[in-house]
Amino acid sequence: MHFEPGQTVGIDLGTTFSTIAQLNSDGEPVPLPNEDDEVETASMILLTERGHVIVGPNRARAALEDPERVVQWIKRYMGVAEYNRVFDGHAITPEFLSALILKKLRQDAEKRIGPIGNAVITVPYYFNDQRRKATEDAGRIAGFNVIDIINEPTAATLTYAWHRGELGVGRGSDKPRRTLIYDLGGGTFDVTVVQYTPTHFQVLATDGDVELGGVDWNNRLVEYVCDQFKERFGDDPRESLQTIQILHNDCDMAKIELSTKHETKIHCRHNGKAMTVPVTRELFESLTADLLERTATTLELVVEQAKLTFNDLDALVLVGGSTLMPQVRRMIKTVTGREPYTELDPYTSVAKGAAIHAAILEVQHRHGGTELAEKVHKMLASVRQENVNSHALGIIVKDRHTGEHVNHVMIPKNTRLPAEARQVFVTQRHGQQRVAVKVVQGDAPDPDACAVVGECLITDLPADLPQGSKVEVTYSFDLSGRIRVKAQDLTTGKEASTEIDRRGGLKEDQIDAFTRLADEYKVE
Repeated sequence: MHFEPGQTVGIDLGTTFSTIAQLNSDGEPVPLPNEDDEVETASMILLTERGHVIVGPNRARAALEDPERVVQWIKRYMGVAEYNRVFDGHAITPEFLSALILKKLRQDAEKRIGPIGNAVITVPYYFNDQRRKATEDAGRIAGFNVIDIINEPTAATLTYAWHRGELGVGRGSDKPRRTLIYDLGGGTFDVTVVQYTPTHFQVLATDGDVELGGVDWNNRLVEYVCDQFKERFGDDPRESLQTIQILHNDCDMAKIELSTKHETKIHCRHNGKAMTVPVTRELFESLTADLLERTATTLELVVEQAKLTFNDLDALVLVGGSTLMPQVRRMIKTVTGREPYTELDPYTSVAKGAAIHAAILEVQHRHGGTELAEKVHKMLASVRQENVNSHALGIIVKDRHTGEHVNHVMIPKNTRLPAEARQVFVTQRHGQQRVAVKVVQGDAPDPDACAVVGECLITDLPADLPQGSKVEVTYSFDLSGRIRVKAQDLTTGKEASTEIDRRGGLKEDQIDAFTRLADEYKVE
């Protein structure tokens, strides 16, 4: 790990909003406001004209823009090879679009704290390797030295411990506390159980869904309004991208209103016709009951995987703006028999935790150069963290009994990180210099039910190896959940060259090209 000159920050790169934060000299994690003095910037982009984009526009204004020029919820597409979009004559990827959001966060923050060199960026715990790499690449394209990727629930736990005065040496009892983080954001969902003392944080179990969040609650309202409109007029608003874009904004506002009111109204205009649709909180909760149930199932599963009961937990901490919906808090109390802890800011706690983690890394690895008070420096230097992998790591092999290809799990889910496993292959012919192995993430025996990481290519084996020579391949997860592979020819002891040809991932030359392209764009 190396540090570039400049400030070090933590970033919550969210589906609907993003926040950048830094630990001040007193050891307090502080969100850095954007140029509008708001600590959250909408993760939305208007592709306006050549060399010019607008990041974080007013949502009501964006609703009136050409839908073809509006980019929303790009986080859901991170690591998705099939994403296809062209702007300004360039084929652009989720990594590049996320980089524009990060660039906006950076330029606004630098007006307040000066040049920024290093960043920790958060990801949902359930992000797989492709999505984690895509996030890291986005940070690099935006000009950050990405010193780490941290899981959002882990970041929230750091904020929770700091909030309680339990972070660092001499800051509380050494008796372990067990905390469950229920993180329901704009587009993703995680449940994670963490056991911690002031100086040691250990994840026990995690699970989630990268396509479940507040936008799905919004979508149910959009569908309901469209159905009502079609039933009355015969026209379907879903046929107009412009109408749906406006409805998405109005339904988001209605959802927020229903957290404090028992009824609201949603207006829909389409093809010269207009309709006002009343929506009660009871109706809204009925329309979204299955979404909430999915989170309840995950909640129970993770506690079971941690080999605990709800009574074994010291706290159930809510993170993410979608946890403000009354139905969420009511469900948690019903399922667990416990009142959730609601004192953290659901919008900024993840960014604050990323800032704390960034400061910990800076203290432990930079060896000076920080502006933290001596007592804060000592406190952070004592903190250690342990994570687990959210997805099993496997390779595709042929079952010698059935002849079918199956997923052979090498590292099971919820294994403590870092973790590694070894597999020995034998060469199939004399002089073989290459071995190719398909790597996947997932527990299912059927490879088609798993996420393909890519093909691991092992090259530069000695040219004169006899048939049947053994090659040992080591697969591993590093501390941030990224997958690494290395190989060694056991006949000569020589280490072979290895590379994972990640499906849909950016190559180094593509990252460099997107970095130059991002520098050309004026971001407002």
